[in-house]
Amino acid sequence: MEYKIAVVKGDGIGPEVVDSAIEILDLIGERYNHKFIYKEVLAGGAAYDAFGDPLPKETIEVCKKSHAVLLGSVGGNKWDNLPKDKRPERAILGLRKELGLFANLRPGMLFKALEDACPLKSEIVGEGFDILVVRELTGGIYFGESGIRETDNGPAAYDIETYSEMEVRRIAKIGFEMAMKRRKHLTSVDKSNVLESSRLWRRVVNEVAQDYPEVQVEHMYVDNAAMQVIRDPGQFDVLLTTNLFGDILSDEISMLTGSIGMLPSASLGQTSPGLFEPIHGSAPDIAGKGIANPIATILSAAMMLRFAFDLKEEADAIESAVNKVLDAGLRTADIRGKDEDFLTTQEMTEAIKKTI
Repeated sequence: MEYKIAVVKGDGIGPEVVDSAIEILDLIGERYNHKFIYKEVLAGGAAYDAFGDPLPKETIEVCKKSHAVLLGSVGGNKWDNLPKDKRPERAILGLRKELGLFANLRPGMLFKALEDACPLKSEIVGEGFDILVVRELTGGIYFGESGIRETDNGPAAYDIETYSEMEVRRIAKIGFEMAMKRRKHLTSVDKSNVLESSRLWRRVVNEVAQDYPEVQVEHMYVDNAAMQVIRDPGQFDVLLTTNLFGDILSDEISMLTGSIGMLPSASLGQTSPGLFEPIHGSAPDIAGKGIANPIATILSAAMMLRFAFDLKEEADAIESAVNKVLDAGLRTADIRGKDEDFLTTQEMTEAIKKTI
């Protein structure tokens, strides 16, 4: 079977970790008789440097014609002073919008082998945690009206949070479907005591819940959710969130795993190709040093196999290999102890390949 993958390596450490993921995919292709056809295109800072545009039309077209998109991280302080519409991060928002990717899945689990890297006390972590953040991705404050206006106090900036019933309903359905495949517990995060958009969010989530009677549903204000994630992360199964709240909570959860370099993500739409990327940034301070952790991008490739191509066995093989490598005590710089040796990006990639 042939699968077309648009590859956006991005900026900073993006090219390094994407190359690692491609090595793993090529091995999976050999083992399971699949052919992955890669088409590399530019987005982010690299695209701006080449074309003066962080998201060229060619990139959009190639992504739309592919079965999936594998993305490295974009951005860096090199481009911090660009106008808003030219910043590398606009490429990611634009890709999500162009591809209709409204659902972002961000798993946050504590690998048994990395318990010591978790900043929480062992009595809080207990038997560990496995949280799936289902984040709405194309609505809310990031896509609402924004601007600058004059006030009695001088210039003032504004960003407007807007959600339609349709947008809430479709992401809620994704959340409930995910909960049905897991432990059948969904926590919807909002701020309905203050925000009108959150009141609509809660009402629609309750309506959708009627179609999933097996799922236990609770609602939680975002400030309480942020506290509860630290107090008792094991209480959560699926967290259903708006764009803004999910952005913040998923990063908080990622640090409980010991390193943001461990966690993948998938962005999905109704019929369009999904986009798969690590949740960490471009880390320009370590770019080119060969010490970046490739695991998040490798696990993103596993999510691509699972959600875009329906290749469950192949995805399981990658995830199992990562677990075995960690259980063997192998570490990259971001997850090593103070006195431990660590593997380079390529060494970690080779270790995972040998374990598949």
